[in-house]
Amino acid sequence: MLVLTRARGESVMIGDDVEIIVVDIRGDRARLGVVAPTHIPIHRKEVYEAIRRENMESARMQPSDLDGASAPGAVRTPGPAARSTPQNSPLFRSWKDPVSGVESFILAERVAPVQQSFYFTNPPFSADGRFLWLYCAFPPGGNSLWGRSLGVVDFEDGTVRHFPETQFGAASPMVDAGTGEVYWCSGPRIYRRGPRPVQQAVLVNRLPDNLVRQHRVISAATHLTMSADRRHLSVDAKIGPRWYAGAAPLNGSEVEIWQEFEVCHNHAQFNPTDADLMLLARDWWVDEATGMKTAHPRQRLWTLRRGGRAAPVFPQEDPNPRAHEWWSADGRHIWYVDYVNGTECVAADTAQRRTVWPGGTCHSHCDASGSLLVGDIGTYQWASGCRVSFYNARTGREVNIVTNMPPPPWPRETYHIDPHPQFCLNDRYIVYTTTVLGTVDVAVVPVEQLLEATA
Repeated sequence: MLVLTRARGESVMIGDDVEIIVVDIRGDRARLGVVAPTHIPIHRKEVYEAIRRENMESARMQPSDLDGASAPGAVRTPGPAARSTPQNSPLFRSWKDPVSGVESFILAERVAPVQQSFYFTNPPFSADGRFLWLYCAFPPGGNSLWGRSLGVVDFEDGTVRHFPETQFGAASPMVDAGTGEVYWCSGPRIYRRGPRPVQQAVLVNRLPDNLVRQHRVISAATHLTMSADRRHLSVDAKIGPRWYAGAAPLNGSEVEIWQEFEVCHNHAQFNPTDADLMLLARDWWVDEATGMKTAHPRQRLWTLRRGGRAAPVFPQEDPNPRAHEWWSADGRHIWYVDYVNGTECVAADTAQRRTVWPGGTCHSHCDASGSLLVGDIGTYQWASGCRVSFYNARTGREVNIVTNMPPPPWPRETYHIDPHPQFCLNDRYIVYTTTVLGTVDVAVVPVEQLLEATA
């Protein structure tokens, strides 16, 4: 037996993943805090022994004994099924659309006046479903470019926590689904922190000093993504009059600049299967004839390969405005919204495209199969009506998640208050921002009921 002496606030590490902290000492009793991965069960020894005894008795149980298996006082083994979900968590409130009957679950516990879902390309859930991250804003402070911060829902201990030190630029935060940690940009720096209160913010990397010197940088990335080999985070920063795209190594070594641009290229997204390829958006361009800037460039979609030069996805210019792009789960297609035709996808290698969801949306997203889609419609003219809809391409049927979304209580552009719906947690849920309760809230809707409604 190893015997250690620890004072209040000190801890002991068991391997790389388990930390035991002395929280308080009162007389001959010590209060211990345990930080461990969710797959490791933690029990008081007397509970552990009771569970072990019951398991041994269960192993000897005969079919004739089953009638008495639910006797009062039986000790049941806690497991993943005991963790709450948006459907049964007391932190969430049920709301049904009065027209479609679709039920959403809205986060009712508040740590900030404005609580938003993540930008639609960055899933907010941890892979085990325990943590759900969200944006927090405190009007009138901050805006969509700078000053929002992060909160997290913990479905295991039933709390919502706010971390004021996580103020971020643009829509940069990204959740590492495997660890539950969140990454965000604060000016030229990229930080990381875990979802538990005892964890601290850690500097991951920063843009080179020779680039940022004498220039104000709002964010090292418009929205972070991780490379397929989990070694880099995407970088797309405006520094002075120019834009830079590249990769920030997670080990803290020097940021790699893949290309420098005179025209805005941002919204960098690493390909999910190819660590050397990313998607860029030419977010606006200047018309040479008029000198005017337009928000809908003729060549919006570009790809950039490490060691190469950015190239447009479409070989020819198209007058149709496109925006809000994302990679397919297999990395072979690029999805986007064509404001004339609807939600489309294009093969990254052949540029062959097809319209999957006809009609206009502002933001769309799809599941891993590419046959289920969700989008917000009418956000640019929100005062005259906005809705969030689900489209089943297998059946060609559509159902509204929210038929009539009220305008937000704060100007939409202040915090970029759009629904931004997205599939997440292995396509089990759709998460979006809602205003149906008169506040700006995070909402979750199970996909299963949408499939039933569009069968």
